[in-house]
Amino acid sequence: MKFKEIIGNNNVKERLINSLKIERVHHAFLFSGPSGIGKISMAIAFAQYINCTNKSDNDSCGVCKSCQKFNTLQHPDLHFIFPVIKTPKNNKPISLDFIEYWREFLLKNTYENYEEWLKYIGVENQQASIFTSEAQEIIRIVNLKPFESHYKTLIIYLPEKMNINAANKLLKSIEEPPPYTLFFLITEDESNVLGTIKSRTQIVKFVPPSENEILNLLLNYYKDVNIENINEVARISDGNVYKAIQLIDNKLNTNNKNEFFKLFTDFVRLSYTTNFKQMIDFVEDINQQGRERQKSFIEYCIRMFNENFLINNASQSFKLTKDEFEFSKNFSKFVNKTNISSIYKELTNAYYEISRNGSSKIIFLDLMLKISQLLKKTN
Repeated sequence: MKFKEIIGNNNVKERLINSLKIERVHHAFLFSGPSGIGKISMAIAFAQYINCTNKSDNDSCGVCKSCQKFNTLQHPDLHFIFPVIKTPKNNKPISLDFIEYWREFLLKNTYENYEEWLKYIGVENQQASIFTSEAQEIIRIVNLKPFESHYKTLIIYLPEKMNINAANKLLKSIEEPPPYTLFFLITEDESNVLGTIKSRTQIVKFVPPSENEILNLLLNYYKDVNIENINEVARISDGNVYKAIQLIDNKLNTNNKNEFFKLFTDFVRLSYTTNFKQMIDFVEDINQQGRERQKSFIEYCIRMFNENFLINNASQSFKLTKDEFEFSKNFSKFVNKTNISSIYKELTNAYYEISRNGSSKIIFLDLMLKISQLLKKTN
């Protein structure tokens, strides 16, 4: 991974490159920002750059032996730590047990997405974690000398999913690692990173790429896609590169329509008509989804209600696909100043309860009944 392959956050690239030039590389970074915007990519690119044997002033060469190994994520001094799940055969899992799946997952798309990682290893219905057993493995890696490069790099994806015992075991290693050891902690929820961990890192804020940056990326990678589709995807992706790529792939696969859009139309239709039998069937279906996917669906609902409120009030441009907009032209009249705040509140509460491992059947049925009442409120 080279810096030039990462869109956006050029100030972060310059900051990292300059730190190496003046020989003041911090030993532990916390890359903070939304998912899907290239934080893991940036960490890999810097690890590759710092170990490249033929680097330029602003990027790695991409062809030396070290870069070749980074390109396949197989470099012996590049270590990944990420959320995993317990299995009947392994109640003390570590990232190394899943490393081949992880490399395959990242090589397909280095713009990170936790929900898709769970889907990739077939555990959508579970919540992954970084367990105490992982802390022992990290300490072991930290105490090793770099195998063949100047630096060894540990990339910890989602430290907010690290249990407290594991985090506490790592405090000394992160605060005072051996020379030429780099930590990159990649967070999507900085507020939930243990304070004692956060205080030992240099926090680097990431921002989503601009619509124009995403547009140029898609134009370079999808030369055969209709320009109208590319413009639409760049407009509605909200700076999430992973989402943009997924939306384009959905458009290329006519059998893979936006699943959340179909769920949303069913959700609001059944809520409004209060067809209890069909509501129960809907709840049963969504209960089969993993919790992360349920949370993502609620986030999608929040976005759709927001866009419909804007349509109703004609206050700004709309970040909707063609199908979403066609649906919203009729549905938006039900989303107004009288009910929008309460709709947000109910969706946010449902998201919180799902996050707290509440019963998704009860949560979604209760949500639909409340949305039913709110949609019938008029201005």
